[in-house]
This record gives sequence, structure tokens and C-alpha cells, in this order.
Amino acid sequence: MTLSVVQRISCEVIDNEAPKARIFNIQRYSLNDGQGIRTVVFFKGCPHYCPWCANPESISGKIETVRRLSKCLQCAPCQNDVDECPSGAMEQIGRDVSLSELEKEVLKDDVFFRASGGGVTLSGGEVLMQAEFATRFLKRMKSLGLRTAIETAGDASPDKFLAVAQQCDEVLFDLKIMNAEKAKNVLNLHQPRVLYNFRMLVENGIKVIPRVPLIPGYTLNQSNMQAIIDFLVPLKLNEIHLLPFHQYGEPKYQLLGKPWRMACVTPPNEADISPLRQMAEQAGYHVTIGG
Repeated sequence: MTLSVVQRISCEVIDNEAPKARIFNIQRYSLNDGQGIRTVVFFKGCPHYCPWCANPESISGKIETVRRLSKCLQCAPCQNDVDECPSGAMEQIGRDVSLSELEKEVLKDDVFFRASGGGVTLSGGEVLMQAEFATRFLKRMKSLGLRTAIETAGDASPDKFLAVAQQCDEVLFDLKIMNAEKAKNVLNLHQPRVLYNFRMLVENGIKVIPRVPLIPGYTLNQSNMQAIIDFLVPLKLNEIHLLPFHQYGEPKYQLLGKPWRMACVTPPNEADISPLRQMAEQAGYHVTIGG
């Protein structure tokens, strides 16, 4: 009898176990993070300070503890302990997983991957901050015949980035503020390195899908979009994803006790997005809104 992928994994010993990764969520059945049905692993830690970040719990690389007031019983005294909390109001954000532990978690969804042509996507935070683990994990997934992808801002050592990207069927690569000085001051992003890395992946034959977050006051303007198109045209890619700003992350800021600097910003509507979509389409790109 042929063993399933999960059964085979449980029978194998994984040699040279890599250091553990720190993650904060595993999202199953995603349709927006690569081809087919995806399981998305969110890595903790990010070097950037995007004001619009929808995952503020991803920014710190530390394991954090929060209290959900809606569940809190106002125990006195509060132990501030996740394991001791009787109502589950105390919640830990972040945990460390080994290579084998994460493989077993992801491969629970193997049947959905194979039925839909989907696979696993590593996101964050910034997955490139844990590049060694990511490279080994993705290599293992590919050896089992699964499709692999990462979501990244691309601001990392080229050597480390290329090692990760070579284990991917596609790289979902965010292009944000194109002005280098503004990108550094607002986002702590080294834009020249980002653009170098983008070109490097394309030149190495890796499938790269550019994604543009459309953020009022930052990237939702024709000059930034034109700069992105001017950069992309020589690379001869055929698709681009536009990601409109939303307010879904606001409750997370409240939970973490952090200010939400985009609270008064209205998400863009079709009239706001349409000119940028038309610019990309006129340049020859297939445009996906979201993705």
C-alpha cells in the first residue's frame, strides 16, 4: 500500500534540523496568495515601518502577549499568563517551530494542494529575515511535489534572497514607494537594493509577480505608478497585482495598544484605482486587483 505524503513524513527522520522559525499564524484555504488553494505561513519580524501594515503583530520579532478585553473576566489579581487564563483572554502572538513541525502542519492540507494546483506560501512580517529556515523548508516542500511561493518586500541580501527564491515557483514581490529617499524615510526600505533584487530574480529565470499596494498619500498616485511601470517594462513581465488599501488591520492595532496612523484614511474606490489600472493595461500588463 502506498503511503500518503503525511504518513511518509511521519516515518522519516529529518537530518540536520535547521534552527527554529518564529511564526505567528498559519492561514489555510487562501485563494489570494498564489495559484490554487494555499496554506500561508506568516513569519514574525519585519525591518520596515509601513504605516498601512495590516499585520502589526508581525513587526516585532519577539513573542508578545495580549489581552482580549471582550473575553476578560477581570480576575484579581491577573496572572498575565496565557496558560493560566481561565477565559482565554490572554493570547500569545508568536511561537517557534522546527522544520519538521511546520512540515507536518502544512501537509495536513496536501489533498487541497493537489486538487487545486495550490501549495504553500511564506509571508510575514518579512520571511527573508529567516532566510535559512525558509530555504530549507521550501526545498523540502518542492521535493514532495508541492508548489511554493513567498510574499516579500525584497529588501535583503541578494545572496540570501536568491537562495530562497530559487526554491519558489513564484515570488510575489511588493513594489511600494519608488522614490529612494522617501522609501528610506517612511518605510526604512533600501529601494535601490529592492530594485536590484527584483531584476536579479527575473534575470535568473524566476517567476516574479509585481504587486503594488495602493495607499492614499503614499503610492496611490500616477507618478509613483509611472515609475513602477518604467522600471518593469524592460523586464518584459506580463502581469501585475494592484492591492488597494483597506482598514482590516485596525482592530489588531487596538489589541496591541498601538496607534493606527491610517485611521482617518478612506480606502480607494474604483474611480481612484481606475487611472492606475489603465496605465498598467496600456503598458501591456494583465492587471489583477487584489491577489
